[in-house]
Amino acid sequence: MARHVAKVTASSTRFFLCDMQEKFRSTICYFPAILEVNSRLVEASRILNIPLTVTEQYPKALGSTVAELNIPNGQAFAKTKFSMMIDEVQRDLQEEPERNNVVLFGIETHVCILQTALDLLEHGFDVHVVADGVSSRTMVDRHFALARMRQAGAQITTCESILFQIMQDSKHPNFKEVQKLIINTSPDSGLLSGVQP
Repeated sequence: MARHVAKVTASSTRFFLCDMQEKFRSTICYFPAILEVNSRLVEASRILNIPLTVTEQYPKALGSTVAELNIPNGQAFAKTKFSMMIDEVQRDLQEEPERNNVVLFGIETHVCILQTALDLLEHGFDVHVVADGVSSRTMVDRHFALARMRQAGAQITTCESILFQIMQDSKHPNFKEVQKLIINTSPDSGLLSGVQP
């Protein structure tokens, strides 16, 4: 019997961008680096025609998604729940049940990302958390949340790795476009240092 290894393809995948809002800009560790990685993933979702689900945590107080990500007005779902798995998102997921892989990125790792990952896993999805695309106010919270998600069954990956997994072959019709996004290595986001910036 073949082993389930949570492989991703463009047709089986959906991207989740969690709460990359203006109010967090000054408080999240390595925010500029996380924003750069998130920008690459958002653009890759357009190039590869992968659905992008976007949420904003209580936008009245925390603001909209940062302008650099170019999310059209009205695309983001407002929420008060920490998990992205609100009713509107669950309805979207039910419309394309073949998309059973969710690539998850944004903030904060130990709150909304963690709770979203656990809810998705509980609903039977394969979850791929982009380690260089998530962060928290402290590196301690970030590291332990990544460990908790791995223990629960999420795949911990990187931006570059997940994009190459999705394309699978340098002959992929969008390879050159995606390659331009990752030609420069991802910025350092302190993943290996464990030290506050």
